[in-house]
Amino acid sequence: MPGGAVVTTTFNPERVEAPVTIKAYLLCVFASFGGIFFGYDSGYMNGVLGMNYFISLHTGLPIPGANATAAETAAFALQAWQKSLITSVLSAGTFFGAIIAGDLADYFGRRITIISGCIVFTVGCILQVASSTGLGLIVAGRLISGFGVGFISAIIILYMSEVAPRKVRGAIVSGYQFCVTIGLLLASCVCYATENRSDSGSYRIPIAVQFLWALVLGTGLAFLPESPRWYVKKGRVDAATRSLSRIRGQPGDSIYIQEELAEILANNEYEQEMIPTTNYFNSWLACFTGGLRNPGSNLRRTILGTSLQMMQQWTGVNFIFYFGTTFFQSLGSISNPFLMSLITTLVNVCSTPLSFWTIERFGRRPLLIWGALGMLICEFICAIIGVTKGSDPSAVKAQISLICIYIFFFASTWGPGAWVSIGEIFPLPIRSRGVALSTASNWLWNCIITVITPYMVSTDEGNLGSRVFFVWGSTCILCFFYAYFLVWETKGLTLEQVDRMMEEVRNPIKSAGWKPHSTFAAGMGLDMTGKTPSEKVHPGENPHIGAGPHALQEEVALDVNPAAANQV
Repeated sequence: MPGGAVVTTTFNPERVEAPVTIKAYLLCVFASFGGIFFGYDSGYMNGVLGMNYFISLHTGLPIPGANATAAETAAFALQAWQKSLITSVLSAGTFFGAIIAGDLADYFGRRITIISGCIVFTVGCILQVASSTGLGLIVAGRLISGFGVGFISAIIILYMSEVAPRKVRGAIVSGYQFCVTIGLLLASCVCYATENRSDSGSYRIPIAVQFLWALVLGTGLAFLPESPRWYVKKGRVDAATRSLSRIRGQPGDSIYIQEELAEILANNEYEQEMIPTTNYFNSWLACFTGGLRNPGSNLRRTILGTSLQMMQQWTGVNFIFYFGTTFFQSLGSISNPFLMSLITTLVNVCSTPLSFWTIERFGRRPLLIWGALGMLICEFICAIIGVTKGSDPSAVKAQISLICIYIFFFASTWGPGAWVSIGEIFPLPIRSRGVALSTASNWLWNCIITVITPYMVSTDEGNLGSRVFFVWGSTCILCFFYAYFLVWETKGLTLEQVDRMMEEVRNPIKSAGWKPHSTFAAGMGLDMTGKTPSEKVHPGENPHIGAGPHALQEEVALDVNPAAANQV
């Protein structure tokens, strides 16, 4: 085998992963801390854009007094282009950061790329804290911070998917989304505490708190092991053994470690033969090979990952988290918009842990399908109430309730579900770039939505008000049909088994019925000591030599399970 290691092979598809230990849980739980970057950096600007001092600083208008007229109060706000620029520039940075992170993660490793993201993020925070009058520094700082968040948000998902045990991978990766909601909540709490300050501390304190997240994640990751699948991709099998041993809490010569490593090695060799990448450009082009008609092709997987993240943004939830404070102010009958924004964020936090159980109990597909249905119902009813009853206090209370229910559906389904799925659907040779492209898609659509939303709802522009929920409800209809027809069920499978399932099952609707029936180690012709036929005999003594992996794979699969052909 590559790297000089000898591994033990299993022909049992149920023995391709070591038992789960508390150490594996804790390692992944800490890695999910990276979600706080995403959540906090996305959420604190929601509060800052509504702060009197910040508005006065960047508009030059005096803060309205207690006796101010309604017209003066309405005029005291940032212009739509200012809100759009400040909010969307972060997403622009994360888009490019996520794409760059795919290359860095393949070259330097998953862990080093995340640590680098923490450093870049810190530089951006310094510029934001140093900003005063004018938008130059704060925009530049958010752009640079965006690059760091792009590194972290793309590769944390990749790292967690590659080290998490298969039976709890969905729950653990959902922890990333939970940390996103924690970050949003912390941002709301900090902004709520500083909103009434009459100095630059009102916005500088929320920005400066972010230094803590970078310090904790960057320092902690320095002590965690690298992904064993990255070591395998680099041909460093001995290092992969040590890494897997640390992650699974088993000695390196344990039969469990050897069998899991054999499956990872065999899958990598199989994929390298199927997806040869001879140079840098081919490694990117490999993401778009295979054709549209093949449901398991790299092209279809890349489209699935990028479109799934696009659909998550199309649910419209970030309208509440980015512009909730200013939207609640526009309703007129809410005395404390900051408190309402805090409540909706709290609902988001409390709802997400439900997905830890449901995503492993019911699977990925049901969560996304029923989540989209619940969201579209809430959004259409909210829009109808807003159009028919306007600013009636009772109607506003009903809208707030529906918005909270809508957030519940998102937080327990599409919030974690989209991130879990993109970490599972790509084969190892293109996994880092596939996840990077998918994450970049999330941030691209995040950017587009944050650019256009202020123009849609601002009183000096589109002035849609509550009618904006007709838009989000319509996009959730698309999310419903998308989840039903295009999303695969990957619950309970290793990443290598997901790869096999997507090759064999031609229809995502039928994917939940697929069961693993052989191993890649068996398919590549490895014997029980991890040796290939070419390592055991001389050429000419084995009729399979030169026949390629498919002949071996088909014969062994039939030997292990004659009914395998009927699995599709």
